[in-house]
Amino acid sequence: MNHRGIEMAAQAVQAAHAYTEQACSLEEFAALIEQPAHVPRFTSEIQQKIPLYDCAALAASLADPARRAALLAEWAQVLDAGAGVFVLRGAYVDPAPVDAATAVFEAIIASERMQGIGAGDHFAKAGANDRIWNAQEKLCARAPEVFARYFANPMLAAASEAWLGPGYQMTSQVNVVRPGGEAQRAHRDYHLGFLSVEEAQRFPAHVHRVSAYLTLQGAVAHSDMPVESGPTRLLPHSQRYAPGYVAWRREDFRAYFEAHCVQLPLAKGDALFFNPALFHAAGANRTADVQRMANLLQVSSPFGRAMETVNRRRMSEAVFPVLREARASGAWSAAEIEAVIASCAEGYPFPTDLDRDPPLGGLAPPSQQAIVRQALKENWTDAALRDALRAYDAKRGMVED
Repeated sequence: MNHRGIEMAAQAVQAAHAYTEQACSLEEFAALIEQPAHVPRFTSEIQQKIPLYDCAALAASLADPARRAALLAEWAQVLDAGAGVFVLRGAYVDPAPVDAATAVFEAIIASERMQGIGAGDHFAKAGANDRIWNAQEKLCARAPEVFARYFANPMLAAASEAWLGPGYQMTSQVNVVRPGGEAQRAHRDYHLGFLSVEEAQRFPAHVHRVSAYLTLQGAVAHSDMPVESGPTRLLPHSQRYAPGYVAWRREDFRAYFEAHCVQLPLAKGDALFFNPALFHAAGANRTADVQRMANLLQVSSPFGRAMETVNRRRMSEAVFPVLREARASGAWSAAEIEAVIASCAEGYPFPTDLDRDPPLGGLAPPSQQAIVRQALKENWTDAALRDALRAYDAKRGMVED
């Protein structure tokens, strides 16, 4: 092979290993979206390419091990290679647990308003709606009986297990969009969806593909949601476009979303589950009187954890004087210093306490590594770094040693 052939082969390998925003193809994206809808076995109907399931009719299937396994396999297939989203009609046959939880959530919102707590939002302007961060723990601590009744729901458990298997980790955030609330712009969700384009492009292509398998997005309707109230806008099949985590900010992709997205009305007690890689966005609330409330479920894989617990703050404090001296003397290169930071400080800002550490000014707060880098750049003292890292831990509810 000549030099030109070797260069072309190397470029092909690099392109397969990494996605870039510039290389994304709207034509390839559209070809995935515009395929006909598939009708899964257990579905009650298809609306706008989205499978809808009648939970009352599914109760017997969930009680039978073989049929339950077949149903969960179908849901996984829908999320992976199908529409990427499904709706559970009447996930709460009895709306009483939803109403009881709504009352607790409204009390929490009122209490947090009085305390002056202003919850920032990932994809909407701060103050544009009401949001309860960590609604999961707050509901459980304030009203454990209500919490237990609310999550004693086989449909929510089965949907979570279908995508993530047993041992999943449940978290939730309540969102209330008031009349006049603006629509969000199209996006993908956690993990890679919370990174900037520049950050996402640093991750190899296979990590982009695996990111969607680490979490499941869901929502329980706590009020009736007619389309004019702005239920989530969805683009079926968009999760199948592998480079989508670097494509979703491009204006041509967002314009395509606006032209082709769909919305389904939801009734109180319905549940919606979708692949986090699905292009989606909350709609505008064009009503005069509907306070659209949803409990947004984010369910995580049990495997997203290290084998050992490590006190990375202690490690960062210990090595900081060494790095500061190496940087000042020029004894080590920037790459060598960065390698040390990566080996000791936490590079990911989540999980965190979003009440204390909201995503203001971006999709995520700074990581522990970012603090160490800043400290080196600005030549902080040991005490200044120690204070900053302990404040970082305090925001996450971590106990001082």
